[in-house]
Order: sequence, then C-alpha cells, then structure tokens
Amino acid sequence: MSEDRTPQVPTEEERSQTSWDEGEPALTPRGTPQAPPVRTRMGDEIHAFPETAVGEGDVRTSGAEVVVGTSLWKDAWKRLLRNRLAVFGMFVVFLIILASVFGPYVIKRTTGFEYDTIPSDSNLVKSFPPLTAPDGSFSWTHPMGTDSAGRDILARVLQGGRISLAVGLISTLVSLIIGITWGATAGYMGGKTDDVLMRVVDVLYAIPYMIIVIVLLAFFGGQSPLSQIFLLFAALGAVSWLTMARIVRGQVISLKNQEFVLAARAGGVSTPKIIFRHLVPNALGPVIVYATLTVPSVMLSEAFLSFLGLGVQAPYASWGSLSSEGIQNIAIFPWQLIFPGVTMALTLFSLNFLGDGLRDALDPQMRKF
Repeated sequence: MSEDRTPQVPTEEERSQTSWDEGEPALTPRGTPQAPPVRTRMGDEIHAFPETAVGEGDVRTSGAEVVVGTSLWKDAWKRLLRNRLAVFGMFVVFLIILASVFGPYVIKRTTGFEYDTIPSDSNLVKSFPPLTAPDGSFSWTHPMGTDSAGRDILARVLQGGRISLAVGLISTLVSLIIGITWGATAGYMGGKTDDVLMRVVDVLYAIPYMIIVIVLLAFFGGQSPLSQIFLLFAALGAVSWLTMARIVRGQVISLKNQEFVLAARAGGVSTPKIIFRHLVPNALGPVIVYATLTVPSVMLSEAFLSFLGLGVQAPYASWGSLSSEGIQNIAIFPWQLIFPGVTMALTLFSLNFLGDGLRDALDPQMRKF
C-alpha cells in the first residue's frame, strides 16, 4: 500500500524523446544527471537546478546592463569638478603657470623688453603709469607700467612668478620626500624607532621654523644670487616637512595591520618595499591635499623673506621682492605694489581653493555634493 517515492531515472530512449529545442528547460529533481547541465536559449542562461536558482524561475538574463566599476580617483575627480571654487582655483593656477613660463618670451619678441632691461635713454629711467607712453599718451607697451629704473613691471611680475612658483613647488617636493620617508618609517617600525624619530620632530616643532630659515640664509647665503635661490629651496623644504611626517605616520599606523600588508610580510617582502610600495601609495590622499596647501604657505614664507631682504637677490626678482620694492614708493607709484601683490594674492587664494576642493573630493566622509 505504500507509495514508491524513489525518483525514476529516465532511460536513454525516454531522454531522446524530449527535444531540447521545444523551448522549455527540463526541470528534474535534484541529483538527476543533466545533459547538458546548463544551456543557452536565445541569450538566456538556464540553471541546472531551478530549485536553487536565484531570481525568477531558473532563467537569468545575460543581456542585463553591466555596472561599470569605478575607483577613488575617478569619484574624486567628479566631485572636484562639481566644486566651483576648486575649478576656478585650478584654472587660475594653470593660467598663471602658463603666463609665467611663456610670458617673458612673448614680451621679449613683441616689445624687446626683458625683466632686467633698463632703457639707455636717461629720460626713460623713471616710473611711468600703466598703459602710458613717455609723452603721456595711451600705449600698450607697458600694460602694468614701469618701475623706478624704467623696467617693465609686467615682464618682472611674470619672471617673479617663475621663481615664486619654483620655490613653492621645489620646496614642497623636498618636504614631501623628507616627510614621507620619515613619517612612514616611524609609523611602520614603531617601538623605539618611532619614539626617537618623533621626538626629533617634536624638538624641531618647538623652534620657530622661520628663525631656522633666517639663520640658514644668513649663515650660508650671500655668495651669488643664483646660489641664494637654491639655498632658499633647501632651507624652506628642510623645515616644512614636520607636519607632513606626522600625517604620513598616522596613515601608516592605520594601514600597517591590514590584510594586504600582512600578506606581503608573510610572502617575504622586504621592509622598504612594504613601506614605499604598499603603504605609501595607499596614504597618498591626505598627502596630496596637504601638499597643495603647503605650496601657498611656502610661497608666502618666501615673499616674507624677500621682503626682509633675505630671499631672492637682484637681478632676479620674485613677487616678494617686487612687493618690497613697491612698498617703498607706494605713496607716489602705487602700481609698483598693486600688480605683484594682486598677482601673488590671486595665486595664493587659488591654491587654497584647490587644496580645499581636493580635501573634500578625496575624503568620502566629507561629501557635500
């Protein structure tokens, strides 16, 4: 009287009577051999065991829309482009860099003036207002006027932009190299190594860095104007790495116990490779943000030193030295201070806008868009 619940396995003859081209998949109990277990029908994938299939029935459409993956950098770039102030700052910085690099050549080819060209006519060795010829008529020869020695202020501002931007970028690069190496080593090694390295940073933090720069420039500088510029690069870069070291150390400490670091260590990867190939690339977000904020800080320090007479020396000029010269005649010739001062202020504001935009774009927790 009991029913036989043993599944019946179809014979070869019975299986051959079922055509796979009739349109419907063969639904059989689990464990029954399939021939073939998965087949494609008009772009659809047929699941071998429909009772374990995910979705509606046993058919999964292979023509569904594929979601393209993205990365942190692509998302950051999209968020950066939505920040109008950051885009404005990026555009202004790019424009000033182009003008500083190619502007002096264009001025020399069109007007014949260079940043240090003093007119041979003694009547022209004086300051003329912007867009004014020596006879008082309108002229495009000197759009920003001339200084007390008759030199074109536009050419000097663009030439000063080269040195000011170079000081900011090269000094920031020096601080990045020192700060990343110091902070990453302290964070990964830990223990006594971390204590010794960070106590050195604390001691240097206790000394005002501007005093260190002034002492270095006063003690080693003065040999030649060109050597003074390179010494300025090294002095500013050598004291601006302290905060960078602390930032990198904190990032490395949070990453050194992650699975990819443990796997690299178990695979026998050396310590320098783990630090600079695995840890440092994963900490580049905060490093890039702080680097963009370091450039205007270093440029402002250079302007202050040049204003005191310890920075760029003649015949070279920077925005700081031009402002120092212009402030001496501000009551009579205000344009000598206005144009280099406005150019420097616009550049510093743009770099700060760009740095703030990068900070918001690279930090997913600070999304404003």
